Amino acid sequence: MSAGYLACFAEDEGYLDFARVGPPSRPVVEAGAGALAAVSTAGLGTVDELMGAEARALAAASRLLGFAPGNLVYSPSTSAGLFQAAFAVRGPVLVSPAEFPANLYPWWRAEAAGRLDVVDLPAGPVTPDAVRAALADGDAAALVVSAVDFATGYRADLAGLRDVLGDRLLVVDGIQGVGAVEQDWTAADVLVAGGQKWLRSGWSTGVVAVSDRALDRLDPLLAGWTGVQGATDYDGLEHPLADGAARFTTTNTSPIAQACLAAGLELLEQAGPAWVAGRIAARVDELLAVLDRRGVDVTSSRAPDERAGIVAFRVPGVDGSQLHAALGRAGVTCTRHGERVRLSVHATTSAAALDRVDAALAQLAPAAARA
Repeated sequence: MSAGYLACFAEDEGYLDFARVGPPSRPVVEAGAGALAAVSTAGLGTVDELMGAEARALAAASRLLGFAPGNLVYSPSTSAGLFQAAFAVRGPVLVSPAEFPANLYPWWRAEAAGRLDVVDLPAGPVTPDAVRAALADGDAAALVVSAVDFATGYRADLAGLRDVLGDRLLVVDGIQGVGAVEQDWTAADVLVAGGQKWLRSGWSTGVVAVSDRALDRLDPLLAGWTGVQGATDYDGLEHPLADGAARFTTTNTSPIAQACLAAGLELLEQAGPAWVAGRIAARVDELLAVLDRRGVDVTSSRAPDERAGIVAFRVPGVDGSQLHAALGRAGVTCTRHGERVRLSVHATTSAAALDRVDAALAQLAPAAARA
């Protein structure tokens, strides 16, 4: 399947920006186009048939993540899922201010609404020791953490955090990890992941997984008309919450996007998540070798159990804008964060892409030496 999987993608050879968006596969594009075409000529049964894509997507997500089917619900984005979680938690919540903004605003907004209190963790990686120290200063109802840090690529020790938290809730933003690494995702009580990055399923796709413990404790304030029992009984009465994770929905979402997610997850399943993660890890090793040969300052962790597909670095004496521009001239697509550049590789990344990085850094060597 490996060769067949690689043949399904067509991004530019120098594309190293999967942490921003993972170009979708041909099956995903075909699934979305086919669903949209079906809507354009809709007839008897068309809509009902298209809406079956949600069940396909959630079944594939269940197999990938290890959660029971009833503990999963479709989400149009990571942010939508995190807002559902934030407005369902009660009590103090530990959050690092270094999180991506999508994993900060939901908690700030819920705090402003009087739903919870945000307790800032110290700067730096969210480690079991850091959480243990925070809990020693005061209890918390939940910890919020990214499975993989968007800026540095640091991979959180979810199992270690689970042990430290005990019976408290662990809320995980998984968008930079799901599809990139092999992980026991069931350590999380709430796992939220958009599909547009490492799952390569396009925008407006995603999934929320919720543990039984979280289902017992969370109060889904943002449950809409689709998150209740008897949703289509239009009787003007407020209905009880739906069973399982279905209560964390506000309304119906796009069956076109759901078809894309189903296709993306099924392709990943066919290739083998372990094979994809292993290939990403191997490319990271090769990228680090290129960066080391050029003497740059790698700011990402090198430990295999603390990294995923992201590598951040800077070149001493070279402005971040210059570094980013030099990589662009060499045909490398990547993201700049201040003085650092973030490269992110996937299973489809070729050796030629790394050669482009090497060539760009070679051109910068004289400037770095002068500085």
